[in-house]
Amino acid sequence: MYEHSNFRIMKKRILFLISLFAVTALYGDTLTLRLPQAIAMACERSYDARSARHTFLAAEWSYKFYKANYLPSVSLSSTPSLNRVISKITQPDGTASFVEQNQLSSDVALSVTQNVALTGGQFFLKSSLQRQDELSNKTTAYNSQPVIIGYQQSLFGYNSLKWERRLEPLRYEAALKNYTENMELIASRACSYFFSLASAQTELFIAQYNYASADTLSRYARGRYGIGTITESEMLQLELNKITAEANVLSAQSNLENAMTTLRSYLAIDKGTTVVVESDSQLPACKADVATAIALARAHSPEPVSHELRRREVKSSLAQAKANAGLKADLYIQLGLSQTADNLADSYRSPQNMQYAGIGVSLPLLDWGRGRGRVKIAESNAELVEIEIERAATDFEINVARTVGLFNLQAHRVQIAEKSAALAQQRYEVARHMYIMGKATILDLNAAITEKDAAQRGRINALSYFWNLYYGLRSMTGGKIFENK
Repeated sequence: MYEHSNFRIMKKRILFLISLFAVTALYGDTLTLRLPQAIAMACERSYDARSARHTFLAAEWSYKFYKANYLPSVSLSSTPSLNRVISKITQPDGTASFVEQNQLSSDVALSVTQNVALTGGQFFLKSSLQRQDELSNKTTAYNSQPVIIGYQQSLFGYNSLKWERRLEPLRYEAALKNYTENMELIASRACSYFFSLASAQTELFIAQYNYASADTLSRYARGRYGIGTITESEMLQLELNKITAEANVLSAQSNLENAMTTLRSYLAIDKGTTVVVESDSQLPACKADVATAIALARAHSPEPVSHELRRREVKSSLAQAKANAGLKADLYIQLGLSQTADNLADSYRSPQNMQYAGIGVSLPLLDWGRGRGRVKIAESNAELVEIEIERAATDFEINVARTVGLFNLQAHRVQIAEKSAALAQQRYEVARHMYIMGKATILDLNAAITEKDAAQRGRINALSYFWNLYYGLRSMTGGKIFENK
């Protein structure tokens, strides 16, 4: 009986054969990647990573814009104009005359405004100067308003400033946590593409190994058939195995090309580069606790923040619907100083007091229930969102707990898959030797080949599933679950 070859040596042979095939097929540079390298490249160079960074940058600027609304703003404005027209002017005796007007107007105003979130109003402080030139008779007049203080706001209306203070910080927090989650999901996606290529490499090795074995057995079978120790049916079966193995090699080569192209594109690697991956069976020694994972997910996942944001958004919509359905009033108050003169200096001497106060009221008397209908719709939406949030929160915790359970078992499953692959390889070597010695049937040999191939695929799949669960848990907990392990 043949000695069982070391399984680690077999894995090195896999990488050697794959590298040889890739270099031969593509005639390009070869890049060998391990999983941490692939993930680092994905988080730095992939389209998803760049998109996530720009999405967060936009959210960050939006948050800065919101904060600026509550700081004083200073503006300088001017609207000069030239007016040369013939206008219809009503005379003191009631008659009308057409009078030529030739005027040049210029003005400048400096204003400071401050929004008030509590009331939704706005204080303003303004200073302005106007000049009027009559070009026809060459006269000039000035009107100065050295200081104007005022306040304006909507009474009983929707206070957008107050609701922005309740919504925008949550939007920014959700964006920050979404960015962290997206980076972990990018790592998970890179892991998936990495193991797709690792699986394709394994499939090619299996196909090449089986073809070489089938070719040897086919030549051996022809010799045995010539001396009459095996039947024609058995010889033909081995010939068919060889043809099938050759077809599998071609199929595996095509699948390898596709998997390599996908990973290469995701990592933004030059298309002329051959990528070879090395899947390490050494796993981090870490376990996850359900209670800890749920607590971290509540604190760091964007989902709870998104739930609270939805709750406040529907409350905002309800407040707006109620405000629009009832009494509306706009208040405007202005106090200041003003003076006019034929020259600039005199327009600032002995300014006179000026006051203005105005209030506008609007009350819908008959709208056929439209306002009340909008309120009822908003109330219904608020109740529906509350139900959906409760269900989503429960599902979220169940999903975290389920993922923790699967993760804690998967490391042991990887160990089992490793042992299974080693034992299946050993059984195949034994079955092949026994068949050559004439002590086993072709059915025994085919069964051993099938089990060997399935075990090698199972090893790669178990590794892939472990790392997908690993980064899935990290994405749920903002990368904190294994931080101290």
